[in-house]
Amino acid sequence: MRATVTKGSSGGTVAAPPSKSFTIRALFAAALAEGQSRVVNPLISGDTEAAAEILTQLGARIERHSGYWQISGGNLKPSGEALNCRQSAATLRFLAPLCALLEGTSYLTFDPGLARRPMTPFTDIFRQLGVCADLTNSYVKIIGSGGRFSSNNISLPGNISSQFVSGLLLAAPLARDGLVISLSTPAESKDYLRMTISCLRHFSVTVETDNELTGFRIKSQAYTPADYAVEGDWSSASYFLGLGAIAGATTVAGLNTGSFQADRFMLNCLRQMDAKVLTEKNGVSVFPSRLKPIDVDLNEAIDLLPTVACLAAVAGGQSNLTGLGRARLKESDRVKAVADNLKIMGIDVVEGPGILTVAGGSPRGTVIDSFGDHRIAMAFAMLATVCGDTVITGAECVNKTYPGFWEDFKLAGGKVTLSE
Repeated sequence: MRATVTKGSSGGTVAAPPSKSFTIRALFAAALAEGQSRVVNPLISGDTEAAAEILTQLGARIERHSGYWQISGGNLKPSGEALNCRQSAATLRFLAPLCALLEGTSYLTFDPGLARRPMTPFTDIFRQLGVCADLTNSYVKIIGSGGRFSSNNISLPGNISSQFVSGLLLAAPLARDGLVISLSTPAESKDYLRMTISCLRHFSVTVETDNELTGFRIKSQAYTPADYAVEGDWSSASYFLGLGAIAGATTVAGLNTGSFQADRFMLNCLRQMDAKVLTEKNGVSVFPSRLKPIDVDLNEAIDLLPTVACLAAVAGGQSNLTGLGRARLKESDRVKAVADNLKIMGIDVVEGPGILTVAGGSPRGTVIDSFGDHRIAMAFAMLATVCGDTVITGAECVNKTYPGFWEDFKLAGGKVTLSE
């Protein structure tokens, strides 16, 4: 599908879609709790449907109602069927430690694009736990231990994706002897770990840790069924907050400014760029502003790279975005994808291993390759409101996390036509 964006935005109000990260965490926790739980306001997208389908295969019952999903959980077991994680890295990384706990053999499959993302931490994790597993570029085969690991102590480097640690945290309460996780280097993406701990607490699971999240102790304990309300997604909201700064005044409702979500850092970025931002109890408004360049480390909020880089493209001066190493291992090599697309829009960009230097200017309309990456498509739709005459290819990739993006783009005043 192609999205043709023309210049201008009349501004408007959109509701932030539900958080993908919290939806998937809540689905796993509810499936592990014996009894009935509700996930209220779940995100319905490719990634969350992948998680829900797999948990159903493992024995959870998920009934979809308007505004909530009801989950009957507990007593999960391998189904003998392939568990297809599709393109969802979170689902794969949360699922693998869970399957290591279940008695029997599980086969985890995934789309080819996911194979380029790091898998080697699984090898180290399973070795330390004494779990037999076979990893290839197309599947992971795990022979579960029934909750009996050879060791309940595991050491990992902190600079791996936090999703590997979150997966262990989700599985640990069901291990016979619990689990002690030590990080040998400082944790990256700490806020995502705090999200996991917060969700576990809601389902009555206690995680002992320190302020810097250097280690975790989880005793053997039971999940308790609960109703969990999913808050608005700051990652998805970032494109509309940016739209407000460069096009027409935009309000995003349903955002929790006290959230654990790492991408609430978008507010800091906007303020550093001198955008006019108004935060209210249940939403954020941003108004057209003359943006300043920004020097910012995005390591802890890596998904903001496309949004901030596109804003830097219209800021008056040189911006330096650092801490980008992990962005090369997402749905696309996002550093290269952003750099290539900005260059064909006439923006000077210098690309380094973990840095992007963007010289703000006057981007021109062109054909943008989304690289099949939802965040590239959405960020460049935002930028296209400034230059117009822009076609974004592979525009359906937004379905991975935000199926309603193009409709909300119109609600926010964006001008877009979709075609095959």
